[in-house]
Amino acid sequence: MAKNKGSRVVITLECSCRNINTIKRKKGIFRYTSSKNKRNNPTRLELKKFCPYCNSHTQFKEIK
Repeated sequence: MAKNKGSRVVITLECSCRNINTIKRKKGIFRYTSSKNKRNNPTRLELKKFCPYCNSHTQFKEIK
């Protein structure tokens, strides 16, 4: 019998540099995938991660 996954859900994190016109390396949108517990974190997640398109650490926000 399979276990229930519970309240854990897969989310997509998108770089906030997508709106900036001064992209240093190449054009595009970089995304990370991760998982979170919906019961513990009901709001949208924001993490600081490395974006290879703008070649710096930027804020990544959860998208739908």
